[in-house]
Amino acid sequence: MDRIKAVIFDLDGVLVDSADWHYQALSRALANHGFSLPREEHARHYEGLPTREKLRLLSSEKGLPAALHAPVNELKQRYTLELITRNCRPRASHIEMLARLKAENYRLAVASNSIRKTIEAALAGSGIAGFFDFCLSNQDVSRPKPDPQIYQDAFAKLKMEPGECLILEDHPAGLKAAYASGAHVAKVENIKAVCYAFIKFHISAIGRERG
Repeated sequence: MDRIKAVIFDLDGVLVDSADWHYQALSRALANHGFSLPREEHARHYEGLPTREKLRLLSSEKGLPAALHAPVNELKQRYTLELITRNCRPRASHIEMLARLKAENYRLAVASNSIRKTIEAALAGSGIAGFFDFCLSNQDVSRPKPDPQIYQDAFAKLKMEPGECLILEDHPAGLKAAYASGAHVAKVENIKAVCYAFIKFHISAIGRERG
């Protein structure tokens, strides 16, 4: 019988409360080129997507010139790193959670639609970078979330079946990818709920389902 051997975490909204930082950075980058994106519209249609996909949608839906994709993306990533450096701080509950899971021999990984540099900065600022076996970013896949490729690649790196993995996700695009991957999924409603007890509750529930 399979049992949970690995926990795979999304980053934004699960390990780091950074969703609004991404909006602030993109909004500021767009404003430098005379474009605006209301916060509510970003939350409804763009949140959770890689920046390059947001820019593609802004071109098709709002007329953002394709020639601005590269400069806007460069500014957005720079502003995001500034916000992470300024705001990212360790959470005692997350450090305890990861330390206990590691001590119990669970494999731990991060799979995020953010770029690699952003993931590394956020994990370092949160004081949790050393707990993870590896991290996968949107730069490591050809099809980011909501496609399940990033999770399928994580299973391959772990050398595990989907049924041996629990994924923590919070956003519709990430949840769609997680469910499509075939792994077990714990939906995160609030970053403050992400703790050792939350994960062990889901692992125990999976064990009971399997009998």
